[in-house]
Amino acid sequence: MIKKIFIVLLVALLVIQFIRPAKNNSGEKGKDITTLYAMPNNVKVIVDKACADCHSNNTQYPWYASVQPLGFWLDDHVKEGKKEFNFNEFASYRIAKQNHKLEEIIEQVKEEEMPLPSYTIIHKEADLTPAERATLTQWCQSIMDTLKANYPADSLKLKRSPAPTNTK
Repeated sequence: MIKKIFIVLLVALLVIQFIRPAKNNSGEKGKDITTLYAMPNNVKVIVDKACADCHSNNTQYPWYASVQPLGFWLDDHVKEGKKEFNFNEFASYRIAKQNHKLEEIIEQVKEEEMPLPSYTIIHKEADLTPAERATLTQWCQSIMDTLKANYPADSLKLKRSPAPTNTK
């Protein structure tokens, strides 16, 4: 019985090798953050090595992304990262969302929640130094300062939908 289960699992593992998620390589940058704000080269280097694989429209896939089920796990991880924040879609965000996302980047980078530890275990080069963290957060803060100087304060705050009232 155990031998049959092992054979079924092995066949399933072999079959799923032929099922691949679509790659995140559209390269679409029409709404990129750099269409609105200058990104100095030192910041670009940091973003490229530690953020862009999960937070852009152009993931550089490691060799193991071709091995299933790891490929599915990575695909889900990238989709989730892009849903939270996408450098290549930043210009399409409302001003309040831009401000909020920059604020979240600062918080997560300072608290060393980003890049994810699960990512930096394999990609050691993505583990940011304190100086790189400071550079990235200062750049985000400078954009927030620009937003603050150019827009009314109330337009920089995300507005929460009011809770539905119970009418009977």
